[in-house]
Amino acid sequence: MQIPTTDGLADAFAAYPDHGEQHPGVLMNPDAFGIRPVIRDLAAELAGHGYYVLVPNFFYREGSTPIIDLPGHIGEADRSALVARLMPLIKELTPERVLSDADAYLGFLTAQPEVGAGPVAVTGYCIGGLLATRTAAAHPGQVAALAAFHAPVAADGPESLLRLTADVHFGHAATDITPEALGELNQSLEAAGVTYTSEIYPGTVHGFTMSDTDAFDPAGLRLHWDRLLPLLSRALAKG
Repeated sequence: MQIPTTDGLADAFAAYPDHGEQHPGVLMNPDAFGIRPVIRDLAAELAGHGYYVLVPNFFYREGSTPIIDLPGHIGEADRSALVARLMPLIKELTPERVLSDADAYLGFLTAQPEVGAGPVAVTGYCIGGLLATRTAAAHPGQVAALAAFHAPVAADGPESLLRLTADVHFGHAATDITPEALGELNQSLEAAGVTYTSEIYPGTVHGFTMSDTDAFDPAGLRLHWDRLLPLLSRALAKG
């Protein structure tokens, strides 16, 4: 798919049940390594639970997917070099660009004939989780559920979370956040008055949901589904 934005066309793909019905919409932001088989598999599994899942290439300004060549399995020796190549692109995702893109992505998602009326959800992994959080904060009347995994969700400061109205789940890697920092983050969510869960997944490292990396943790991925699916069911049913 090609999503028109103010800066060009963002390539994307969608996964949804082929039943000729309408489904709640979910905007899924991948991790920094972008759209690849493991992301397609995650989107397809989520779609199998009755959702229309749209996954954009948020690096589209640099070109279509794949932005960089990736090995079939991303080991720790590969990660540092790959992240170094991607970091300049991440820095170019300014809040202004992210919000402009989010408007385009949500507009495209809700215009699809397979997507039902009502609120949507946004999810994300790694940097994609921060983009999902910014999207939810900027669209309080439209985004009913927000889920982010091993993501720097508080990167914009605690005040940024005060704009959230969506039901929230943040699943943190044990190596990404201290218990003290988790407590501070959760206080911000309390102050926002949102319904939330925000927890450290035991024994995990950054990237634990991605089966094509050394960071992958099968128990962490199962817990991710155990948290994500009920969240979407509750929040989107409320809409």
